[in-house]
Amino acid sequence: MFLEHLSLTDFRSYEQVELSLSPGVTVLVGSNGLGKTNLVESIGYLSSLASHRVSSDLPLLRIGTERSLIRAQLVRGEQKVMVEVEINASRANRARINRANPVRARDILGICRSVLFAPEDLALVKGDPANRRRFLDELLVVLAPKHAATRMEYDRVLKQRNALLKSARAAHFSRSGVNEGQLATLDVWDAHLAAAAAKLLAARLDLVERLRPYMAEAYAQLTDGTKALQAIYRSSLDTPAGIQDMYDGGSADTPGQPAPPTEDGELANCTEDELAKRYIAALSAARPRELDRGMTLVGPHRDDLELLLGDSPARGYASHGESWSVALALRLASFHVLGADSPIAGNQPILILDDVFAELDAERRSKLALMVAGAEQVLVTAAVGGDIPDELAAAHVQVIPGGVQARGL
Repeated sequence: MFLEHLSLTDFRSYEQVELSLSPGVTVLVGSNGLGKTNLVESIGYLSSLASHRVSSDLPLLRIGTERSLIRAQLVRGEQKVMVEVEINASRANRARINRANPVRARDILGICRSVLFAPEDLALVKGDPANRRRFLDELLVVLAPKHAATRMEYDRVLKQRNALLKSARAAHFSRSGVNEGQLATLDVWDAHLAAAAAKLLAARLDLVERLRPYMAEAYAQLTDGTKALQAIYRSSLDTPAGIQDMYDGGSADTPGQPAPPTEDGELANCTEDELAKRYIAALSAARPRELDRGMTLVGPHRDDLELLLGDSPARGYASHGESWSVALALRLASFHVLGADSPIAGNQPILILDDVFAELDAERRSKLALMVAGAEQVLVTAAVGGDIPDELAAAHVQVIPGGVQARGL
């Protein structure tokens, strides 16, 4: 797959911009602050309906506007498809495919497949577990759009259950105490949460299994190979009750603390029904603490993807260069997983590298260039053309205030 033409209206800093592209490598060159990242952010948004820079859509609208439009002409093998999404400030976003009638925005998921690496991805290594959970869930949606509904259902049930626990907590500390009706209702929500959690956990575990070999290989190729990159999915199902509070919400998951003793191999062999039963048992065991704290303490929203370099956790122990390489290996693994999922010619994802080469030494620049040169389409941003290694033959597009200007090779 490659992006043939990108059109933005009132997106970020652009009132209107038209960008024509070709297969192969294209470098978007321009001084900082001119909008290079805005261009690639819009492509990433088409893939996941989320920005890698902000958590809400409002900052994507040009200041003073109520509506933003992203339109892309994509080529997949012998087919062309136009997809567009309208981002609105005061109503639901809408989308269109080949200029047909508007549909829900999430109906375009899966059409534009891209993998975007950006400086913000250092949070995948150095940040809280929420960053790594988001990485997995967004990749799941690009891989199989049905998982957008999976995550939405889990979030809906979790919100309802937390509201009930908060109400029960207030009663728990009052004279009346928690009544049988509240407990019975909680049993019902336990069942709903367990079913939704099992579906999400099963999808994440399968994804981690698929990512592992590509992550290890990418990190080895980027570095001298003296340290191996590993990934272990840490589930709240496997966290002993006595140390659960150490991991609640991820805020206490600080460097130097011991990891939970069990790994994800056993869970990966469970069916969704078996996982749901385990969640029911775990929720039952955690209920006294949940009533005491008024929040759900078991579920995928408490999990983490632990990244190890050798025998040490990457978080807190990896150097800046190592952290950068780990984050890059995660994105390259995502690219290969998506490519392997659909080996049909012309359906390889678009690879986007936002300001990556400036942070790498000359040796790692050359290694990365060789690793990505064979992709169907690679989009790279750089403040100066000199950051791009000679091994990466590329077309250049100059980003200027408010627009772009093709420069050729």
